[in-house]
Amino acid sequence: MRTFFSSSLRFGLLTALASASTALTVAAPASAATTGFALDRFEPSERGSEWFSEDTLDLRGHLRPAAGIVGDWGYKPLVIDEADGTERQALVSDQLFAHVGAALNVWDRVRFAFDLPIALYDAGNDGSVNGQSYAAPSGAGVGDLRLAADVRLFGNYRDPITLAVGLQAWVPTGSRDNYTSDGKVRIAPHVLAAGELGGIFVWAAHVGIDYRALSTTFDGSPLGTTFGFGASAGARLIDGKLVVGPELWGCTVLENGGAFTKQATPFEAILGAHYSVGDFRVGAGFGPGLARGLGTPRVRGLLSLEWAPALRESARSDRDGDGVYDDVDACPDVKGVQTDDPKTNGCPEKDSDGDGIADAKDACPTVKGVASADPKKNGCPADRDGDGIPDDVDACPDLKGVKSDDPKINGCPPDRDGDGVPDDVDACPDVKGAKSDDPKKNGCPADRDGDGIPDDVDACPDVKGVKSAKAEFNGCPPDKDGDGIKNEEDACPDAPGPKNADPRKNGCPAAAIVSGQIKILQQVRFATASDRILPESDKILTEVAKILRDHPEITKLRVEGYTDDQGNAGYNLDLSKRRAASVVKWLTTKGGLDAKRFDSEGYGQERPIASNADEKGRQENRRVEFHIVDTGKPGAVKDK
Repeated sequence: MRTFFSSSLRFGLLTALASASTALTVAAPASAATTGFALDRFEPSERGSEWFSEDTLDLRGHLRPAAGIVGDWGYKPLVIDEADGTERQALVSDQLFAHVGAALNVWDRVRFAFDLPIALYDAGNDGSVNGQSYAAPSGAGVGDLRLAADVRLFGNYRDPITLAVGLQAWVPTGSRDNYTSDGKVRIAPHVLAAGELGGIFVWAAHVGIDYRALSTTFDGSPLGTTFGFGASAGARLIDGKLVVGPELWGCTVLENGGAFTKQATPFEAILGAHYSVGDFRVGAGFGPGLARGLGTPRVRGLLSLEWAPALRESARSDRDGDGVYDDVDACPDVKGVQTDDPKTNGCPEKDSDGDGIADAKDACPTVKGVASADPKKNGCPADRDGDGIPDDVDACPDLKGVKSDDPKINGCPPDRDGDGVPDDVDACPDVKGAKSDDPKKNGCPADRDGDGIPDDVDACPDVKGVKSAKAEFNGCPPDKDGDGIKNEEDACPDAPGPKNADPRKNGCPAAAIVSGQIKILQQVRFATASDRILPESDKILTEVAKILRDHPEITKLRVEGYTDDQGNAGYNLDLSKRRAASVVKWLTTKGGLDAKRFDSEGYGQERPIASNADEKGRQENRRVEFHIVDTGKPGAVKDK
């Protein structure tokens, strides 16, 4: 292979140089003036890539070659425009190149390559810009010979990311008259990146500096050193043989104020595809110029044919002899196993406890164990709790226990819940309970009232009741307060009261303790726009005072006043505060209660409980509420 490629490479170079010499002789213009420059902005990737301008960075193998030709046609890459931007004349109307090139990979990391553009057709019309005359190109010729070297820094072909750095250099074998050369040596260091995700999504990118020893301008736009960039993204399809997707590339002149100006910033794109058939690869692409920079064609078409031999198994090394080739072995110097993860492929399986079972499959990775067909026990000790009962038949493998003919309790402690009832006769072996002559209840939680509902979920454990979906009524009589209204429909289930069409008042007495409040059915009435309590409210306030006398554990009650939204908000707030204070005064003077048991607060028109759009709603919002703040019981939760 080495002899074949060396001969092929020498033959290709000699042929290319001979063609270049002949073309130069044929195409040399009569005038000695050299006014042109290297116009074509398409720089093909090195042979072996599956993109046109970007690089897939397949640097695998030692003395692994690739060679091919890329056809490149650009339409109107150099146009002279009028002041208003309309086209006046195409100085270069067509450029058709055949890029002949080859590459050689060495040491699985380094690539040397060359590319020689041959101008098969180069035409246009003479013209002038700003008083300077320019001759159009004509005839065939060659462009500048490009030599390159790249070094892979990390990653491998088709890894999520591979990074390389390199250098390109152009030998001035082309002609300035034909716009195929600057007439000077050019060099371009660059950084290349490529990757693949999920076996489908592929991408590549590059950035670099192209040093061009030009100090001239064209149409007032500077020529010289540029910053180049490009990127591609697409999909790998048909068993990896087809790569398709868009590519974008461009550059901008870094000198004399040219950076990112229109003419000094060519930019274009193509949609391309490459398909591999054995050791050969064909490609096609087409796309528009995206800017009016010098060298950007209106459209560009590309065709390619390459000989890119696949990496032969015989050429792949396996230093550690584990059957995983070094180019895809994450641990090439240590024997390992093959995995689908590029980060662990070829690496030894980790076995923290040294029991011969890899951590990834070991259910007990830090404790030596034995192999088991059960993934939950594989690699775990045969008897974790040491009770003499193998784990695979031990119902309690982490608790020492005793043998039993019942597989549900075999290996479990004789009394798991510690209630004094042996598990083999405990109807509720995991819940503490009490002894019972009834085998169905033996060892189960007590049921003091005998209603079939265990005390721990019985809201009325000392009174027979019925089951209820609501925890607060479960195990209670269907009508706790005996007022003839079912608990679920009773707004005051613990205080008897009459039926009421309003669900909020149904079954409630005039006043009752409900959900941390003393609820009243009748509003406290005040004189209009006043804090004077009307005599008709004495009855309901007397009921509130009675509840407080009957429940001395209520050590703090907050009286809250509210208004509707009619009138000034500040006035309403003040009125609500005075009304709440007036109620406290009634309860301490006429009710005979200790003033220390009360706080008062007013909230004005805040917190409405009904709409203020009609009189009925406004009347509901003009209210007084009694909130229990502290019951005085140890551990009681205070209201906030």
